Amino acid sequence: MLDQPRGADILGAVAALLRDVLVPQLQGSAAFQARVAANAVDLVAREMTQGPAAEAASLARLRALLGHDGPAAVLEAELADAIAGGRLPDDHPGLQAHLWAITMDKLAIDQPSYAPYRDSLRDAPCATPRATPAPSTKE
Repeated sequence: MLDQPRGADILGAVAALLRDVLVPQLQGSAAFQARVAANAVDLVAREMTQGPAAEAASLARLRALLGHDGPAAVLEAELADAIAGGRLPDDHPGLQAHLWAITMDKLAIDQPSYAPYRDSLRDAPCATPRATPAPSTKE
């Protein structure tokens, strides 16, 4: 077993160092670049903690939608092709929920402080539970 702290915790500490210690000591472009770096480190930490569950849930939904197994990338391409080719109608059971869920999962990882994302969590049109958004960062 790995000792503690683990990757996401270490990345969180690096982001906090950049944001809370270094940015206040920097000016102009250097401060901006340190904020960008802190945001990138936060994104990687969210990807590490939330990504595996989001990918597993997406794969399960893809298998259910398409009716067979396969690698995620292949199933995603097949789904896109089926939608584009009109073989999978917009009202196909589970399609809208899948598209909504993958969008929300991507936003949870990439932009959890994005106001429309946060509003959508509050007003969720589908019953798919979302990951708790990360605390708002000083972007």
